[in-house]
Amino acid sequence: MALVRSVNLGSARPIRTSIGTTGIDKRPVEGPVRVLVPAAGASGLSGDTICETRHHGGPDQAVYAYAREDLDRWEADLGRSLRSGSFGENLTTEGLDLTAAVLGEHWRVGYGLVLQVTLPRIPCRTFATWLAEAGWVKTFTLRAAPGAYLRVLRPGTVRAGDPVVVTDRPDSPVTVGLAFRAITTEPELLPLLLEAPAVPDELRDIARRRVPVGLDG
Repeated sequence: MALVRSVNLGSARPIRTSIGTTGIDKRPVEGPVRVLVPAAGASGLSGDTICETRHHGGPDQAVYAYAREDLDRWEADLGRSLRSGSFGENLTTEGLDLTAAVLGEHWRVGYGLVLQVTLPRIPCRTFATWLAEAGWVKTFTLRAAPGAYLRVLRPGTVRAGDPVVVTDRPDSPVTVGLAFRAITTEPELLPLLLEAPAVPDELRDIARRRVPVGLDG
């Protein structure tokens, strides 16, 4: 059964980047957490903090999920412990292949909350500084297991142990993993972002700007 392994919230902490502070240090919390449709630059989880509001937060990045299984693989590769929340995720999932999640699919979480898969996570300098692994952006990009951002379709609450059920999945080849590879290492996949349903405008705009000549149909 797929479930929420932990719910993780962050508060502002200093970091040695141009931003100066970050909310990437997410820590597991007990009890229910309210999840709402956020304003631009805000998190969808009550009590969570986003500091870099230009590129993070808002309706299409209301919630960030990463799979415990992927964290376990990174633990083995990096030779270090990675607690749930280590990658700045709000929801650490179990039993879900997030890389294979289709953009636009719906999740029922617990007994009221409904989320929709929107975007892959693109690694940034803050993430690299936080992990303190040499060449982290390249390493993370080559693995192509980015985790998934989610939109809030129906507000509700979430807590550790809540079941996650995929209730609707578009007939589309564009998974989180494919979308990530299209905009990072495999530009030949970009035309799929223009053709598939349920691709957010942000990704379509990137694809329009980057589609190589001769691959746009």
